[in-house]
Amino acid sequence: MAIQWFPGHMHKARKEIKKVMPKIDLIIEVLDARIPYSSENPLIAELRGDKPCIKLLNKADLADAKITQLWIEHFQAARNIKALAVTQEQPAKIKQTLKLCKQFFPDRNVSVRPIRVLIMGIPNVGKSSVINTLAGRFIAKVGDEPAITRRQQKIILDNGIELMDTPGFLWPKILNVNSGYRLAVTGAIKSTAMEYDDVALFAAGYFSTTYPELLRKRYKLDDLPGNDLPGNDLQRDDLPGDDLQGDDSPGGEMQVLESIAKKRGCLQAGGVINLHKVSEILLNEFRAKLIGAMSLETPQMIHAELDAMRNEE
Repeated sequence: MAIQWFPGHMHKARKEIKKVMPKIDLIIEVLDARIPYSSENPLIAELRGDKPCIKLLNKADLADAKITQLWIEHFQAARNIKALAVTQEQPAKIKQTLKLCKQFFPDRNVSVRPIRVLIMGIPNVGKSSVINTLAGRFIAKVGDEPAITRRQQKIILDNGIELMDTPGFLWPKILNVNSGYRLAVTGAIKSTAMEYDDVALFAAGYFSTTYPELLRKRYKLDDLPGNDLPGNDLQRDDLPGDDLQGDDSPGGEMQVLESIAKKRGCLQAGGVINLHKVSEILLNEFRAKLIGAMSLETPQMIHAELDAMRNEE
C-alpha cells in the first residue's frame, strides 16, 4: 500500500519541534488507544531524548479495554514514562494529566518557573480535543480530517503549566507495513492518500479472525469465511490478536466483504458487489464504534512483527 503523507507543513513541523525541544521540560504524546504502537511517532522518541513523557491513550472507549491495559503496562515499564487511558466522554480523567506532569517535578515552584510541556500526536488522534479539555476552553480547532493544526501555539494554563501545541505530523517512511494499514483503518491518513478497498480487505481479514462475534452481530452474518481458523473461537477472557495477523485463507477477506455487501445491498448489475461502497461501510462503522470496541494490535503482536522484520534484514 503506497501512502503519500509527508507534505511540506509536516516537514516544517519537525524542524520547529527539534528547535524548541531544548526549552521543553516534558512531552505529552497523544496516541490512539486502538493502535498505540502504530500511532506512536518514532521521531518523537528521537527528538525527546530522556525527557519525561506522558503517553495518553486517547479514544480508549473505542478500544478493547484489556488490551489497552496491556499497553499501559508496556509503556510504564520504560524509564521516565507514564501512561493513561482517556476518552472525551470522561474529561476529568484527561485533566489528571496535569497532576501527572507535576509528579515529575515535585520540588519545582511552578509560580516562579512553570513546567513547559510540549503536546504532540499524529494527525486525527484527538490531540486538539485533549488540549481544549486541559485548557477548560476552546483553544484548538477540532475536526475529523487529519492535519487540522498547522502551526505551533503556546497555551498558558492556570496551574503553573505552559502547554505548547504542535502540528500533527507523520514520519517520512513507514517500516512496518501492518502499521500503515492500521493507521489507514483508524482514519489517521486522509482518504485521498489511500485505497479504500485495499485497507478494507486488511480490516476484514483482521476483524473476522480476532473479533468474529462482533462482526457477525453487526452485519447479521450466519457464518464467516475461515471460521475454522485458530482463534475464531476465542473467549472474551482471552486476549485477541496475539497470534493472529488477519485471515490468511485464500480470498477470505474478499469473502467477508462480499457477505457484508449482500446484507447491506451493495450490489451492482449481475450481482457484482460494489467493493468501494462496502469498504466505506466497514471502515466508517469501525471508526464510529458501531461494530464494537476493538484494538488492532497488542504488544505481543508488535514484538513478533518487529522480530520478523529483523530476520528479513
